[in-house]
Amino acid sequence: MPMTGASTSHLVLIPSYNPGPKVDDTVRTARAQWNPVWVVADGSTDGSTERLQAMAAQDPGLRVIVLPRNRGKGVAVLAGLEAAAAAGFTYVLTMDADGQHPANLIPEFMAASQAAPDAMILGQPVFDATAPQMRVHGRRLSNGCADIETLWAGIGDTLFGFRVYPIAPLAEIMRRQTWMRGFDFDPEAAVRLCWAGVRPIRLAAPVRYFRAHEGGVSHFRYLRDNILLVGMHLRLAAEGMLRLPSMIARRVQRGW
Repeated sequence: MPMTGASTSHLVLIPSYNPGPKVDDTVRTARAQWNPVWVVADGSTDGSTERLQAMAAQDPGLRVIVLPRNRGKGVAVLAGLEAAAAAGFTYVLTMDADGQHPANLIPEFMAASQAAPDAMILGQPVFDATAPQMRVHGRRLSNGCADIETLWAGIGDTLFGFRVYPIAPLAEIMRRQTWMRGFDFDPEAAVRLCWAGVRPIRLAAPVRYFRAHEGGVSHFRYLRDNILLVGMHLRLAAEGMLRLPSMIARRVQRGW
């Protein structure tokens, strides 16, 4: 059920870079389900920032944080995390601006977070016929790498950004790991939070890919972004070997 009042602990955080017209509907549907909703406009040049600011001027439950230039999804998320922490919030639900993520599930994910405050709530995507098969099959490699890096802690899908994160541990990790700033933010965040002892809880969530004629916008670049993912997993695998004793100890303590 959509909430009626404003939450003081959980907010919806939407990083946005040239998202196209879909962002208007994304924000409206998110606001229909939750209060507050914050958008971080990461140097957008497509006019979306101005539209969102006009919406926020009429809606006290919506805030738009404007970054002067595009620096990557991780930068936008960290800016939102720091602003949210300063305002007293302790959890954020991140979702994409392009309409792919199911806003109607925001209350369910927030309720799961409230029931398990020591956990991160990770969306497990349910793909339909709109999903590009190359993207669907390609993410399996990243998922398998994360399983190895965390001793099968249960992350599931590493690239699906519809998630509820605890702010304090994620912000601390990101301040230390200065490379968590681009497209590869989502998998590294999940792996490092597992290493920090934040347990993953997975919830199914449908995902919809919009074609260009439907207003869909994709900034994914197959070669560039897969190189980024490979480099990230090589770093995490090397560090995971050093963390192996502590991971085994934690898993034993929790009963595997």
